[in-house]
Amino acid sequence: MNITELGIRLILSFLSLLLLTRVMGRKEISQMTFFNFVSAIALGTLGASLAVDSTLSIRNGVLALAAWTLFTLLTGFIDLKSKVIRKAVEGSPKVVIREGNVLDHELKNLRLDLDALNELLRKKNVFSIKDVDYAIFETDGTLSVLKKEPKQPLTKEDRMKTTPALKQYPIPIPIIEDGRYNEKHLQQYNINKQWVDQKLVQQGIQSSSNVFYAELQTDGTIFIDKMDGQQDESPRIH
Repeated sequence: MNITELGIRLILSFLSLLLLTRVMGRKEISQMTFFNFVSAIALGTLGASLAVDSTLSIRNGVLALAAWTLFTLLTGFIDLKSKVIRKAVEGSPKVVIREGNVLDHELKNLRLDLDALNELLRKKNVFSIKDVDYAIFETDGTLSVLKKEPKQPLTKEDRMKTTPALKQYPIPIPIIEDGRYNEKHLQQYNINKQWVDQKLVQQGIQSSSNVFYAELQTDGTIFIDKMDGQQDESPRIH
């Protein structure tokens, strides 16, 4: 391989990776799930091969990069349409602290020790497990933390309240996603589907299939986002 060919390969590899990464979207960078990790490694390997492997023709190298990008986009499209496929490809978030109690078995399943858990908590400005009500280990390896109420900073809305709302549920609970009921959450928190249907009808929504996302709040109200992306004028319903 001469200097000219090497230069052409390097430029093509750089431009191809830059273009294809932009096409695939920001999720590949911002949300490093299992699939994103594999996809990024594969693209990097193909790009490196195009740049320095003289046995790989420039045409085949570019075609391989384009084909892998197409495969990634197709998988991402299926991922959006099917929750089952999304869970199989990316996994699902795991609760590691529930109501202040560390779930040892979940930590073992995740191969996450207490030192690592405490490190993740410190990154959320939490320096004691006793201050945590809920902690959820996300599919991208980050930790989402809900502090216990006495440890939560007061918001303007909190200051305006004359009486605190009755907390019926420990955390907000997704009950409808992509037009389908989350049966696991309904059963886990003993939520009556007929009751939710009645609340939807009260808001002029005849079917859960018209709801993109619905979330039961801690005070028993429901937040609704319609399938067309237009939010209800009164999204919280009692």
